Amino acid sequence: MTGDRLEIYQLPITNYQLPKIAVTQPEALRSLLEAVADGKITPDIAFDSLKDLSYESVGEFAKIDNHRQLRTGFPEVIWGQGKTIDQIVQIMSVMRQRNPIVIATRIEHSVYTELQKKVRGLRYYEVARICAIAPLEIEIKFPGQIGILSAGTADLPVAEEAAVTAELSGFRIHRLWDVGVAGIHRLLSNRHLLESSSVLIVVAGMEGALPSVVAGLVDCPVIAVPTSIGYGASFSGLAPLLTMLNSCAAGVGVVNIDNGFGAAILAGQILRTSDKLRLASQS
Repeated sequence: MTGDRLEIYQLPITNYQLPKIAVTQPEALRSLLEAVADGKITPDIAFDSLKDLSYESVGEFAKIDNHRQLRTGFPEVIWGQGKTIDQIVQIMSVMRQRNPIVIATRIEHSVYTELQKKVRGLRYYEVARICAIAPLEIEIKFPGQIGILSAGTADLPVAEEAAVTAELSGFRIHRLWDVGVAGIHRLLSNRHLLESSSVLIVVAGMEGALPSVVAGLVDCPVIAVPTSIGYGASFSGLAPLLTMLNSCAAGVGVVNIDNGFGAAILAGQILRTSDKLRLASQS
């Protein structure tokens, strides 16, 4: 190393502290490294900011994956079902130090009522059963548009889970509810909305036929989400799951039963990585 570079380690900068929230964001991590290289902060300060980047323990019950956004493009999300109120509160308190938006899924209203007493600035999306610490205005960060369709009104909790997750993740979405195959004209009269989408999430219970119909009409990826809505022979979502897996329409991918969250993240990955596909096609 040159003498100039060695001088960086001797800079008497002791009162600068990078906010924890920054190092989980790719652009801020790059800025941190550039600041060290330029001599604006000491390596010790940078080390203190990065030492918990991999994961961070919360009590003896959780290890938060702080590195997930840098590794996969999306931060860790809290699965609320099965966790106690105090566990969710402690996890949120740690995560909000490093992430501008903190999301918890599968939060029933009674759980939210207790959480809001202990977590400041908590917002609740009742139909989606999602709690979030987030600004009122969510910045659109990615190109394209995610269209989200529900076959019936009973499918809305799963469809809204997908919609809210995508919105909070920085994607532009549009909703189209209650357009199942029992009244196919409701779908066909909204062809313009289908055609304007970059990727579609189609949520359906009962026999689960809607994704196949939609995939036969559009030129974009279709993510099918079976729901547990239906009479006994639907086997709590197994029947629509099998229908979707056996779709004769090309371009249909299927996620697990009631997994609106997973569908939103998959749609987001398709749009988020579109630049990679464009660059590869040009090379």
